[in-house]
Amino acid sequence: MEMLLQDLPIAVLMGLIGAIVFTLIGVVSGTDETATIAPLTLVVILIGVPPAGVFTFFMAAAISKHMTHAVPTMLLGIPGDTLAVPILEDAAKMRALGLPHLALRKAISGAVVSAFIAIPCAVLFAWILSPFGDLITAFAPWIFLIAAAGIAYSSRAKLGGVVALVPFVAFILGLQAWTGSFEVSLSISYFLGIAIGPMIVDLVTVLVPQNRSEMRRSKPSQVFLAPDVRPGDGEDADAVGRRKHAGRTFPNPFRVLDRTQVTATAATSVVSSATFVFSPVAVTVLMGEIVGARIKQGYQRLTSVITAKNGTTESTYIAETLIPLIAFGLPLSPVAAGPAAPLFNAPPVFETNPDEGVVNNIATHLTTLDFFIFALLGAVCATAIAYPFAMRYAHSAATFVVTKVSHEAIIAAFVGLVVVVSLWEGGLLGLLVVTAVGLVGGMLIRTVKLHAGVLFMGYYVAVLSVPGILAAFGG
Repeated sequence: MEMLLQDLPIAVLMGLIGAIVFTLIGVVSGTDETATIAPLTLVVILIGVPPAGVFTFFMAAAISKHMTHAVPTMLLGIPGDTLAVPILEDAAKMRALGLPHLALRKAISGAVVSAFIAIPCAVLFAWILSPFGDLITAFAPWIFLIAAAGIAYSSRAKLGGVVALVPFVAFILGLQAWTGSFEVSLSISYFLGIAIGPMIVDLVTVLVPQNRSEMRRSKPSQVFLAPDVRPGDGEDADAVGRRKHAGRTFPNPFRVLDRTQVTATAATSVVSSATFVFSPVAVTVLMGEIVGARIKQGYQRLTSVITAKNGTTESTYIAETLIPLIAFGLPLSPVAAGPAAPLFNAPPVFETNPDEGVVNNIATHLTTLDFFIFALLGAVCATAIAYPFAMRYAHSAATFVVTKVSHEAIIAAFVGLVVVVSLWEGGLLGLLVVTAVGLVGGMLIRTVKLHAGVLFMGYYVAVLSVPGILAAFGG
C-alpha cells in the first residue's frame, strides 16, 4: 500500500497527460491506435517514467482516444481510427436522419459506461486464468504460433493472412540474422516499422512519378461537416436557463442513454471482456450484430447498436491489455501484441522472452491490485478530460481539425518520432529495419488486408516461437 501511495502522484500526472494528448489526437481522423499509442507509450517508458505512470498513461490514452474517435466518425463520416470503421455505416444512417449529434453523444456515453464495467470484468477474468500462467509460459512458443494463426484467420484476410505470415516471419528472421552479423540487436525498431507501415507505404508511393501525378490534387479536399444542432427558438426563458446550467455541469451518461442502451452496453462489455484473443474489430462488429438483432424499432436499434459498438471498442482494448498482463505476463492478444507491445518489450527497460527465461515487463512490477487501481485511475482521467470535451466542443474541434490541422504535419511529426527512436536504438541499421519492415508490413496491411496485430504476432513467432520450436526438436 505504501508503494502504491508513492506511485499515485506520478500516475495521476501521466494519466492526465495521456488523456489530454489522446483526446486531441482522437479528433484527428485516421490516427491509427498502433501508430500513435505504441510510439508515445514507448517514449514514456524510455524517458524513465515509473511502471505505474506508464500503465496509467497507456490506459488513459486508449480510453480517451476511443471516446473522441467518435467525433470525426459521426460528424465527418471519416473513421477516427481502425476500431471506428465498424461504426461508419451506422453513423452515416444517423447523419441521413439529421441526428449525428445524438449519435455522437450516445457513442461517447457508451464508451464511458463500458470502460468502468470492463476494468473489473477483465481483472476478474485474469484472476480466473492466472493459475494457468506457468503452464502457458512453458508452452509459450507453441501458443504464440497458434495464436498468430488464429488471429490472422480472424482478420479480413482469413486463410490469406495465415499464408502471408510465413514469408513475413522469414523476413523478420532474415533481418535479425543480418543485424546480428553487425552485433546489433533490435526490437523497438520492428515495433515501430509495423506500427507505421501504411504510412511508409504512402510515402514511398508518392515517390513514384506516375503515382504522384495521379495523387496530385488541384484544390483542397471537400469534407461535409454535419451542422451544429442547437435548441430551437421556441424555448422559454426557464428552459434556456436549465440548458445553460446543465452545460456548466459534468455530463451524465445515464441521462444520455436509455435503459435499453445501458443494458446492451453493459452486456456487450462483459462478453467482449472475455474474448481477449480475438480481433477487436471483429468483436465490435459481432457485438453490434447481436444487439441489433434483438431490437425491432429502427431508431432504437440504430442508436443502441452505435452505443454498444463504441462501448466495445473500449472493453476490448481494456481486456486485451489487462488479461495478458495480469494472467500471463505475455502479449497473448492482438492489442497486447500491437498498441500495448511496449508494455512487454521496450529494451533496455522491459523485455519478454520466455524461451530464454526472461520475463521482465510491466507485469513484473505491478500487482493485480495495482493494475486494477491504476486502470480505474486511467479511466477516471480519460472520463474527466475526454468526455466533457467531446460532449461540448465536438463540433468546434471537428471544424478546427478540418480547416486548420495539416495531416501532412501530423504524419511528419510521427515520422520524425520514429526516426529519432530507431536511430537511438540501432543507428543507421535501426532506421533501415524500420523502413524495410514498414514497407513490407504496410503492403501486407494494404493488399492482403491484415491488421497490425497480426504482424506483431508474426514478430513474436519469429523471436519466440521459431527458436523455441527449433530447440525442442534439437535444431
